[in-house]
Amino acid sequence: MENVDYMKLIYTFHQEMINYNFTLVYEGEITHQITKAFTSLAENKMDSYSEDISMKKKVFHVMVECLQNLSKHSEEHELRDRIGDSSGNGIFIVGRLGDNNEEYHVITGNPVDKSRVPELKSLLEKINQLDKSGLKELFKKQMREGSLSDKGGAGLGLIDIARKTGEKLEYHFHDVDDSVAFFLLRTKISRKVE
Repeated sequence: MENVDYMKLIYTFHQEMINYNFTLVYEGEITHQITKAFTSLAENKMDSYSEDISMKKKVFHVMVECLQNLSKHSEEHELRDRIGDSSGNGIFIVGRLGDNNEEYHVITGNPVDKSRVPELKSLLEKINQLDKSGLKELFKKQMREGSLSDKGGAGLGLIDIARKTGEKLEYHFHDVDDSVAFFLLRTKISRKVE
């Protein structure tokens, strides 16, 4: 019976990937080699869509920034024992969504210590309130004055993603337990000409 349930789960997952037009789903450790493989896979998929070079560059940029954020900022190794999970650093999904497949979405998720949630929320809300020139100024300010953590960044990757896409960053913190949350981030890259 367990084997049948497992097979049904795989089939259901496959159907959901098709329904949501997810072209790449990965859960595990993020390395430089994985990042190179993902960009190569994404390039092949976008070639099959006859995507123009500027769109490819924008999608690659967002993918790399998101993968670097997962790689640098994921606390999975620190939190693994606390949440009883032996998986990799997080989840990474790329899909082509929207009514006419006019948007690419890059979705990431990873566990974070709940003590970091207020700071992350504050940064994300600030980013989402700014226009293009405001994001440019915030980026410059963070480059000059930003407090780089031991994991680097000062939020520069998130600011840069918002600058490059011109879209708001969608996020959610799902409670895992009293001290751990799962941080989900969705970035939209529109194919519409502005």
